[in-house]
Amino acid sequence: MKIVIAPDSFKDSLSAQGVAEAIALGLAQVWPDAQLLKCPMADGGEGTVESILAACDGELRRTRVRGPLGATVDAAWGWLPQSHTAIIEMAEASGLQLVPPGLRDACNSSTFGTGELIRAALDAGAQRVILAIGGSATNDGGAGAMQALGVKLLDAQGQTLAPGGLALAQLARLDLSDIDPRLAEVRFDIAADVNNPLCGPHGASAIFGPQKGASPEQVQQLDHALGHFAELCAQTLDNDVRDEPGSGAAGGLGFAAKAFLGAQFQAGVEVVAELVGLAEAVKGADLVITGEGRFDAQTLRGKTPFGVARIARQNGVPVIVIAGTLGEGYQVLYEHGIDAAFALASGPMTLEQACAEAPRLLRERASDIARVWRVAARKIQD
Repeated sequence: MKIVIAPDSFKDSLSAQGVAEAIALGLAQVWPDAQLLKCPMADGGEGTVESILAACDGELRRTRVRGPLGATVDAAWGWLPQSHTAIIEMAEASGLQLVPPGLRDACNSSTFGTGELIRAALDAGAQRVILAIGGSATNDGGAGAMQALGVKLLDAQGQTLAPGGLALAQLARLDLSDIDPRLAEVRFDIAADVNNPLCGPHGASAIFGPQKGASPEQVQQLDHALGHFAELCAQTLDNDVRDEPGSGAAGGLGFAAKAFLGAQFQAGVEVVAELVGLAEAVKGADLVITGEGRFDAQTLRGKTPFGVARIARQNGVPVIVIAGTLGEGYQVLYEHGIDAAFALASGPMTLEQACAEAPRLLRERASDIARVWRVAARKIQD
C-alpha cells in the first residue's frame, strides 16, 4: 500500500509538515507496513517556503527589511543552493500579518521590503526567484519593491515619491538608470492564485483594498493612482500589462513583477508541486490524502486540494480530503478529482479547541479513513 500525504497548512494551527506527520501517524495505526510519502504543500500563500524547504533540503535565511508601514522586520526566505533558487513569501516583508487590524493602511503601505528580499536573493547569486505573493498588506502596484531595486519614482519637481499607492497619483516620471542590472539575468516566477487585473471593478483596489483598510473613497483614489502608474510604466517600458490576469495580485505587485521583471505567472500549488516532486510521488500510489483548513467551493480557485487532485487524477489515483471545516459548496469538488471529504471535528467544539487539538483529530480522522478503506477492500475481495 502506497499513500501520498500532500496537505496544506491549517491556518493558526499546524504547518503543512505538521499536518502531514499527524495524518501519517493515524494511517500507520491501521497500516503499519504501508509506504507513506509525506509531501507538504502550499498554494503560494503562507507556508510556501516551509513546504518547499522541507521537500528540497534547502536553507532558511533571514534578512532585515522595511515592513509595510516602515518599521524594520526580520523576514524569512528560502534558498535552494543546488539550483540557485530563492523562494520569497512577500507576506514575510509586506504582509497583512505584520499590521494590526486597527493600523491597516492601504493608501500608504509599501512593498519596499519585498524588493529588499529580492535584492538579498540577488546578492546570494540567485538564478531563479519564486515570488509567493499571497497575504499582502499593500496596494502600491509593486512600486515600493521596484524602488528597492533601483527604480526612481519622481514627481513633477523631481522629488522621490512618498511610499504607498496613493502617492502614485503624483508620479511624473520613472528613472530606470539605477535599476539593478542583475535582474535581467534572473528568471522570475510568480506563485499566486489571483487572476484579477490591476485596475477597474475587478482590480486590486476594488476587490482587495477594503480588507487592507481602504474606505470606498480611498478605493476610488487608489484605483486612479494605480491606473496613472500603469500608464506611465507602459510609456516608459513600452509594455502594458495592466489588464493581464494576475496583475492585480498582491495589491498590484503582480503588475510590477510582470512589467519590470518579466515574471511568469503560475498557480501557486503548481509551482510547489513541481519543486516537491508531487507528480513523481503520485505515480503508482493507491491513495492520496490532502487537506486544508477550510474546504469549500472557493477551493476550486487554485487552492491546494484542487491542485493535488488534478495531478492525482492524471495518474488515476483516488483523493480524500481532511479539512478543518467543510464549507458551503464543497461537494462541487467531487467533479474535479476529489473522491471524499471529511471534517476534522468529531463533535461540537469551538474553533480554538479544534486548532489546539488538531494533531489528535487528524490522527483520528486518518485512522478512520484507513479502517473504512480496509473494510471496503475486504468486501471487494470477497
